[in-house]
Amino acid sequence: MARKSATMDPGPDAPAGAVPGLERLPAGPALFAGRRTELAALRAAAARPASGRCPVLVLAGRPGSGRTALAVRFARTCAADFPDGVLFARLSAPDGSRVPPARAARQLLEQLDPEAAVPLPGAAEDGREEPGCVALREALAGRRVLLVLDDVRDAGQLWPLLADESGCLVLATTAGPLTGIEDIDPVILGGLDRRASGELLADLVGGTRISCDPVGAADLAEACGSRPAALRLMAGWLRGNPKVAVADAARELHRAVGEEAAEKPAEKSAEKAAGKSAEKPAEKKAPAERKGTDPEPSAGTGAEPATGTNGWVRPAPEPAGPVPVPDNDPLVGAFTLLHRTLPPVQARMLRTLTLAPAQTADARTASALVGCPAPEAAATLAALAERELLGEEAPAADGTARYRVPGRLHPRLVRLREKEDRPAETELARARLLERLVRLTEAARALLDPTGGPAPDPLPAALRLRSAAHARQWLLGEREVLLGAVADAIGQGDLDGSAGRLVTALLRTLPLAGAAAPADLYRLHELVLTVAERHGRPRRASAALLNLGDLQAAAGRWEQASGHYRAALEHARTAGDEPLCARALEGAAGCHRALGDPVRAADWYGRALGLRQSLGDQAAEARLLARVAEAHTAQRRFEEADREYRAALAVLRRTGDERGREAVAAALADLRERVEGGW
Repeated sequence: MARKSATMDPGPDAPAGAVPGLERLPAGPALFAGRRTELAALRAAAARPASGRCPVLVLAGRPGSGRTALAVRFARTCAADFPDGVLFARLSAPDGSRVPPARAARQLLEQLDPEAAVPLPGAAEDGREEPGCVALREALAGRRVLLVLDDVRDAGQLWPLLADESGCLVLATTAGPLTGIEDIDPVILGGLDRRASGELLADLVGGTRISCDPVGAADLAEACGSRPAALRLMAGWLRGNPKVAVADAARELHRAVGEEAAEKPAEKSAEKAAGKSAEKPAEKKAPAERKGTDPEPSAGTGAEPATGTNGWVRPAPEPAGPVPVPDNDPLVGAFTLLHRTLPPVQARMLRTLTLAPAQTADARTASALVGCPAPEAAATLAALAERELLGEEAPAADGTARYRVPGRLHPRLVRLREKEDRPAETELARARLLERLVRLTEAARALLDPTGGPAPDPLPAALRLRSAAHARQWLLGEREVLLGAVADAIGQGDLDGSAGRLVTALLRTLPLAGAAAPADLYRLHELVLTVAERHGRPRRASAALLNLGDLQAAAGRWEQASGHYRAALEHARTAGDEPLCARALEGAAGCHRALGDPVRAADWYGRALGLRQSLGDQAAEARLLARVAEAHTAQRRFEEADREYRAALAVLRRTGDERGREAVAAALADLRERVEGGW
């Protein structure tokens, strides 16, 4: 039975609900030992006077050193000093890939103000000028906010997020040094001291068992490098093997580490003999990255650092890859020992969770991945978390427990999945997940808009969304999971059918959720474009580009919108679809009009007008005649403008559109009055 040591540092946590955003932080381990020196160093650094810009604290340590747990601990102790809230974002995916700063900025913006309109993504020459990064820095002005940025890969991710606001504080965790930002004195995490290691083992395994063999406990801590993650895994292994002496645990760990170190060269030799490359294949880019949705800062590509206008130093080139966990690392050996003792159901669940979007799952998604009832999945997830193999995330808005595969275990679990699970099983698990998300999204749509069509078949009771409020909470809370699932499926390209159904469901449902929908819709239409281009469907590609152009135009980004409309025109011409061509021409003309270029606006409106007239679309013809007249007026070509207005009136008389006639007649009268007045 685990005990609670009196020497454990409980930490002066802020009262629950006192500071907004504390609930977003990972739950962290229930038991926390040691690290008093490191916490004191962080507190002292945070107390230093700010010099007119956002202070940055860096917490550096190898995978498994407990840097995230310590960061969360510190955030909870000082949250009361930041009444405007705590923001949290991960800047590395579990597989070690780099999260672009633009994507992190949009996540932080949504946390800061859920009702704010998140800027649409867009390319920029300087990463600091990406709309999301600019909007985040502007939103932080005048606020006291703590930003916890976990697993930062390089300064190029951090620099665009830093506001010129001394009242804010950034706490960044990283596996290596962050070169390129001034005045940083990182707190380096090594192993726990001997006393803290013993306390942690005693609390996790049982005080009596550890106190009866202090030498064995010290040997085990030394074999683990005194790193919290390895100690926790070995504690889970000891709990599952109550008859094994603590002294034997260190020997078993050394043996497992040696086996792992010997296995890796054998795997490489087998791959070479089979004609496979031992290097990791290049991963397919997510559609958003391929389209330049999340641009990387150009400052990170130069050879020499440069100083920005606000005094921060631009980052040096980013590292080539994530910091690896060596195969002779005690963390890998501890995981191997514990994984061997797992029941088959738990082992399969753990491997399969690497297929979940962002490796984060609750009972709804986990049950779909492994094909079991939701209550059984919830129990398995809880059991894996109890064994220290899953990390507890902040619960969903409806209180559903959520878990995450730790990044330090992700590469090993992927190798195990590829070795032990057949490719057909993996594909089936991914397909089940997509279909589950489709049904949940359709259920949310039916609750949010009961008149929007027939409701889908009801889900099992444990999965069901109970009300419109619950549906909205679920939809907004799981938005990143939903979008990530679609992006993963489309990126791999083997489940376009299921992914397409989920895209359709989200396009129908997300607008019902509120103000954050435009940025999400933009991402979805980009995914539609990817699939359309992949399968050679120019008509669908043109429609997706028109939707992207409309979203950019609604945001007042006319140059980007014009580019989308022009691309849509090319696809529409390939498909031979004249209505789509006319729609693209009219959209591009509107962009030129908004940019103050009446000559080009008149040209593009005129081309759209010719197509609409050939199609017999009189309503569009009247609208375009009025637009051409406006363009002529802006060029001071008053006679041509008068003629086009009169032509529009004639069309509107034929169609019987009285409201349109009144508007065009008023515009014509205003034009004539100004001309007569000497305009």
